[in-house]
Amino acid sequence: MINLGFWAKLKKPIMVLAPMADVTDCVFRQIIAKYGKPDVFWTEFVSADGLAHPVAREKLLIDLKYSENEHPIVAQIFGGKPENIKIASNLCKELGFDGVDINMGCPDKSVEKQCAGSGMIKNPELSFEVIRAAKESGLPVSVKTRIGYNKNEIETWIRGLLEQDIAVLTVHLRTRKEMSDVPAHWDLMKRIVEIRDAIAPDTLIFGNGDVVDLEDGMQKVKETGCDGVMLGRAIFGNPFLFSKQKRPEQSEGREPLGNTRGEMVVPSISEKLEVMVEHTKLFEKELVQHKNFAIMKKHYKAYVNGFDGAKELRMKLMEAENATEVEKITKIFLEHS
Repeated sequence: MINLGFWAKLKKPIMVLAPMADVTDCVFRQIIAKYGKPDVFWTEFVSADGLAHPVAREKLLIDLKYSENEHPIVAQIFGGKPENIKIASNLCKELGFDGVDINMGCPDKSVEKQCAGSGMIKNPELSFEVIRAAKESGLPVSVKTRIGYNKNEIETWIRGLLEQDIAVLTVHLRTRKEMSDVPAHWDLMKRIVEIRDAIAPDTLIFGNGDVVDLEDGMQKVKETGCDGVMLGRAIFGNPFLFSKQKRPEQSEGREPLGNTRGEMVVPSISEKLEVMVEHTKLFEKELVQHKNFAIMKKHYKAYVNGFDGAKELRMKLMEAENATEVEKITKIFLEHS
């Protein structure tokens, strides 16, 4: 029997935020929670081997930090040793996470060398053992993966995963070989849903890849029959991505179709830049003692884009060394724009 946990309470379609290393940290998630919260958060992925080691664990716990307003939140872990996956999953339960997700799609070579990430696609039996180990925590277990390693393997790899009675399967609709160099194969999602319906009808299926906003995500759900969408790169520079204006209550007794959402919120340039400064200040307060301030600069490239003077402002922000300088540079720009 599948342990769906909190997933059973969510209304479909479900719109969630992808885990992205050095992007969706606890600070950025706080900003997103404030300006447009997804249905579910994921943490950045964390090494199960590291979490199982008493010394390494202390350094990694910052990646599992979260605030109460982020619930429901799923901890994503990776690793190829079932015994360490079990330890890490139990730790996630102790820390109060709502679920645990196993990364079986990351193409990073150093991760693959650990028989983890997309390396698990080459070793299905180990991946199934890892899933069983994670389940021992009692948390609902989900998996994020790709359609195959060098080719489309949904009839074998995806089918095998669905036979493991997992709560959620998120499929990045590209192979490991394709990386992100080709358009996501959304045309395969209908078949993935058919396989799910035949094998594990209670397992939720999410699609991932090239989804630009909520409206696009809703359309893909409608076209393919999947249960939800995981948005990733679309969040860059846009913490308002999941925000929605609630429509008036349905009249005449009509039932809304799933999570009926309103028009997308489009922030002004000044609003985006003010949030950027807020994001920077929070990073400096919460994470600068753990992570390099330069991490924020990838966010500046996204926040400061597509308007007059953006290039010049971006260049100045790249030279900034702290939140005070970022705020000063931004203030001057807004005063003269």
